[in-house]
Amino acid sequence: MTLGNSKNDAKWVSEFLSSRRTTRDFLPDPVPQDILNQILTDALTAPSWSNTRPFKVAIASGEVRNRISAEFLSRWSAVSKHLRGGIWGKIKLLITRYGLPTSNRLISKPYPKDLKPSAMRLGAGLYATFGVAREDRVQRDKWWAKNYEFYGAPTELFIYIHKSLHIYAASDAGLMMENLALSAHAHGLGTCMQGAVGIWDDVVRKEFEVPGGYRLLCGIAIGYPSESPVNAFKANRIDVSELVIKAK
Repeated sequence: MTLGNSKNDAKWVSEFLSSRRTTRDFLPDPVPQDILNQILTDALTAPSWSNTRPFKVAIASGEVRNRISAEFLSRWSAVSKHLRGGIWGKIKLLITRYGLPTSNRLISKPYPKDLKPSAMRLGAGLYATFGVAREDRVQRDKWWAKNYEFYGAPTELFIYIHKSLHIYAASDAGLMMENLALSAHAHGLGTCMQGAVGIWDDVVRKEFEVPGGYRLLCGIAIGYPSESPVNAFKANRIDVSELVIKAK
């Protein structure tokens, strides 16, 4: 079947793309290996810079997934506890250094002024869905910790990019990840792109033989969505007018 030869085909594609949502609560059911293989195959149909495919994927399932999650949770618990402890808590964190980013430190920095409103709007919507008050730091930290449980997903994909191509490798990985997410959606699976898991690369490398010259970009939680209300949350999508740069 060839799509794109009729208005109906084009409409179906638009509706399918619009129907994809981020999943933040998964069932424990494992993803069959043949389906995961097909999703990864589909991911590789994305365009790439000189066809270099400057990315790798580490697939964490089972005990490997659980060990990584446990260490992530331990580090986040230490960080959140110290940060809530005022100046002395922060000093203790700097002394012990346990939980501080070992990679991608940029993730922990505030968003630029022009991007911050969108991030705050998303956070407010999600916390409202969770029933968490903005001023409740303890509950906010508790919900943030779900990142390190991979929201219950049975599999976490860690995306690595080749250092030599810098932003171009990240661009290629982004194209691949979009195809992966759409293929997963077509197979009835959900995904969650996770920048939050990119700060402790050493934990992942302990479990995988990551090639030299590669750096961790992010993670992707993948599995079957639960019936949790959070999976019905619809993040704001900007209008095309906000996307396009005006001519002088």
